[in-house]
Amino acid sequence: MNHFAIKSIETPSMKSEKHFIFAQILLRILATAFTLTAACITFKSAQTLSVFNVETDARYTYSPALKFFVYANVIGCAFSFFSLFLASIFGCTNLHKHKYFYLFIHDMIMMDLLLSACSAAATIGYVGKYGQIRSGWMPICDSVTKFCHKMTASVIFSIFGVIFYLCLTILSAYQSRKIQV
Repeated sequence: MNHFAIKSIETPSMKSEKHFIFAQILLRILATAFTLTAACITFKSAQTLSVFNVETDARYTYSPALKFFVYANVIGCAFSFFSLFLASIFGCTNLHKHKYFYLFIHDMIMMDLLLSACSAAATIGYVGKYGQIRSGWMPICDSVTKFCHKMTASVIFSIFGVIFYLCLTILSAYQSRKIQV
């Protein structure tokens, strides 16, 4: 009795497609985790300072730039999770190749949103750390160190989210380049 085993033969394009989908899913999981971490740290970053029995608070809600930062990270996290779901569906099914272009647009918009939010938060952090003497803004990070350290950590986590989205943008652009019209 001869038994013939039918083996599936993977072409190099199928292997590269599997590597691409794996990289997409991994980077999206990392982007989701880092933006979620940045948002959670920012939500919990509050410090009360007591000077001569007068209490003052340091909270992210007092600065429009820090509000933008936290909301951008929440949006980035939500869309990362949604695009993770879509990328896993794209990996399981053989949909049209134009999906890479849509992923490219999505990744580029999310990267731009997170990058602008990181820039806004870093600007406020710089003013909080060093002040702006000509404008009369004094540095506050010597007084509310816990708040400043948490915000620094949050910005660093968000920058990693930007880096992961940059990698996703490059991957999607590379893959959409292969589309033949």
